[in-house]
Amino acid sequence: MTDPKRLFDCVQYNLAKGSYPDMFAAKEDGVWKQYSVNEIADTVDRLALGLLELGISGGDRTIEGMDKVGVISKNRPEWMILDLAVQKTGAVLTPVYPTIAVGELEFILNDAKVKVIFVNDEELFHKVLSIKDRVPSLQEIFTFEHVARAKHWKELVVKSSPEGLARLAAISDAIQYTDLATIIYTSGTTGTPKGVMLSHQNILSNVLSCKPCMPEGPLRVLSFLPLNHIYERMITYLYLFTSSSVYYAESMDTIGDNLKEVKPQMFVTVPRLLEKVYDRIMAKGAELTGIKKKLFFWACGLAARYEINKEMSFWYNMQLSLANKLIFSKWREALGGNIICIVSGGAACQVRLIRIFTAARVSIMEGYGLTETSPVISSNRVQVEDRMFGTVGPIMPGVEVKIAEDGEILCKGPNVMMGYYKRPDLTLEVMTGDWFHTGDIGEIVSKRFLKITDRKKEMFKTSGGKYVAPLAVESKLKESPYIEQIMVVGPERKFVGALIVPAFANLQDWCKKNGISAASNEEMINNPKVVAFYKEVVESYNKNFSHVEQVKRFELLPEEWTIDGGELTPKLSLKRKVVNEKFSRQIAKIYSET
Repeated sequence: MTDPKRLFDCVQYNLAKGSYPDMFAAKEDGVWKQYSVNEIADTVDRLALGLLELGISGGDRTIEGMDKVGVISKNRPEWMILDLAVQKTGAVLTPVYPTIAVGELEFILNDAKVKVIFVNDEELFHKVLSIKDRVPSLQEIFTFEHVARAKHWKELVVKSSPEGLARLAAISDAIQYTDLATIIYTSGTTGTPKGVMLSHQNILSNVLSCKPCMPEGPLRVLSFLPLNHIYERMITYLYLFTSSSVYYAESMDTIGDNLKEVKPQMFVTVPRLLEKVYDRIMAKGAELTGIKKKLFFWACGLAARYEINKEMSFWYNMQLSLANKLIFSKWREALGGNIICIVSGGAACQVRLIRIFTAARVSIMEGYGLTETSPVISSNRVQVEDRMFGTVGPIMPGVEVKIAEDGEILCKGPNVMMGYYKRPDLTLEVMTGDWFHTGDIGEIVSKRFLKITDRKKEMFKTSGGKYVAPLAVESKLKESPYIEQIMVVGPERKFVGALIVPAFANLQDWCKKNGISAASNEEMINNPKVVAFYKEVVESYNKNFSHVEQVKRFELLPEEWTIDGGELTPKLSLKRKVVNEKFSRQIAKIYSET
């Protein structure tokens, strides 16, 4: 088959190759159910025919003329079946995060004029139903799970006929490489959601660029990051164009069990989840006693010194080999035993974590991109020579990057979005000709590796006129096992301060060892000995920064920041504006004279 021109061509690509018994798989009634490519192809066509009968179509092929179909669901085979079917009708899928606030949901459905929406379950059905009267375009709600008084999605999976299939083929054959494929609304860290328009070309060019960076397929992979984000969606198409088998985790809480059951060779994640895995491993290590505990921390110390693409001594390599046999083999078993690599993106990953996991023979391939770039701009590769700690890897083939005078990363290529839906004004703000302004500050290291140093919008000046890049400070301080989350503050202030959420499990252990009893998190963080301890922790990391960047004062907070609490976006990025507003009293306390 020649290079594909539409995302849905992955089905024909795999039918032509022959047997593919587990294109998708999911846990149903406690058992993994596999979906073959033949079953997927048939269901996609029949669902597409059902959508056509419902009146869903590509209209006159203009962006406004194409019907919009919504989906608000956890990851499951039906999600991707719907995506493929909607594409074949010429309509446009508009996915939404399941955790979205009702007000934002109403805005998106009205902005996109969504005609039909598919939801996961009863809870999401009622969420959509509660605003249906305020969304004039919305005609039908279908559910993936059986819900009382709701239409089930299989009602749309009609019987196929030669005439129906011929009609569908005529419609799908007319869909062009440059046609709009999806509108993805970015929740962002501020303002109302923006609809990013991505074409088949945008996403497919990224799929084909990423192909050589990955382990050779076919692979078995586990999927758990939300499909409504372009990161997991694009990589799913990459899996499908390498005939890999996609197994969907039951939920975020079952990832550990699902890894052991599926035994995948690869998965993608965000740093926050990787940090939690590492913290759990460290907590278990801390529970060990005697020689086992000494061996565990000896191995971790050894791994923390690991260098990539650098000749390590014979003695070091021999010790690391022993550490891998005695300690790190158990880490790999916990990840299913077959992991070749983990791809990390969406935010900066701690270099220390990447170094330790890589030494433990679990390659962490950090990449970088945005929804607007479909998403990958650069990525570390499975090939060792194309990886560098502390960077987000070489630029993807076919993508161009240049660093502007102010340090901002600009990107040009077939992966750059068509624009923001109905917002040409916002599109003009981020485009200079063909160059997209990422809003990130970076540099090229060793002539080919991209390094992100901060977000342009997040850099700030102190009242003394000195610039501070909070991301670098936050990433370093988060290396402490006693700091779960942190946000640096200080624009137009005399000095840099910070809001710190302690890693409470580790802090509790420290309190026990130091004879401190506390009934709650609140009591713990207000204990003078705990505050003094955190001063020592912060001071130990301050030596890594210039005088201006050092955290002079901080406030400890009793609760972790969450998506539900509003402090994090669905991809677990910090909403700085929300945190600033929500904890204004604590920030004021940092800068009070007393």
